[in-house]
Amino acid sequence: MKVNTLADLKALKRAMAERAAAEAIQREAQRQAELQRERESRLFAHAVGPVQAIANPGRIAPRPVPVAPLPVQRQLDEASVMREALSDDFDIETLLHTDEMLSYRCPGLGPDVMRKLREGSWSIQRQIDLHGLRTDEAREALGRFIREAHQQGLRCVRVVHGKGLGSPGRMPVLKNRVLRWLVQKNEVMAFVQARPAEGGAGALVVLLRSGGA
Repeated sequence: MKVNTLADLKALKRAMAERAAAEAIQREAQRQAELQRERESRLFAHAVGPVQAIANPGRIAPRPVPVAPLPVQRQLDEASVMREALSDDFDIETLLHTDEMLSYRCPGLGPDVMRKLREGSWSIQRQIDLHGLRTDEAREALGRFIREAHQQGLRCVRVVHGKGLGSPGRMPVLKNRVLRWLVQKNEVMAFVQARPAEGGAGALVVLLRSGGA
């Protein structure tokens, strides 16, 4: 600060005095803090009493076991493939034999198989209930269920899709889509509407190809 006048000199002295006072306050605060730490250290030592350091036992800290990463990208890829493979717009009339009983059999499969399937000759080994699922959720859940059942060597499963009574216009939207999805699965050989005791119009009994595990 350049001093040209008496006023400048007074201002300089005042600034220096203020700085000195601030530094004195800071030093006093540091001194008080150090005294407080010493008092707390003495109080702790008095409360604990004499202590002795433990000799180094030579232990080695265990290394953390790495957690296997979740195959998130692979799961996303599989879900994407499944969505692409099962189309909502697939025209079942152009490829498959269907009838008024909402049944299907792949080409080359004899009618006696359908008859036995309707009569319940095949024991239902597992089922999936698609009630309450959104379309995308139901599509992925059904595709995964059929694939896993086939991999496990199951032959007969039940798919519960509901009768659509709670849908807008009381139209069985999910039911119709399940039919389209199933006929696009290579694992599916045939399906028929379930018997009344097995769900009736709200379910399908599905025959899978042999194979799997």
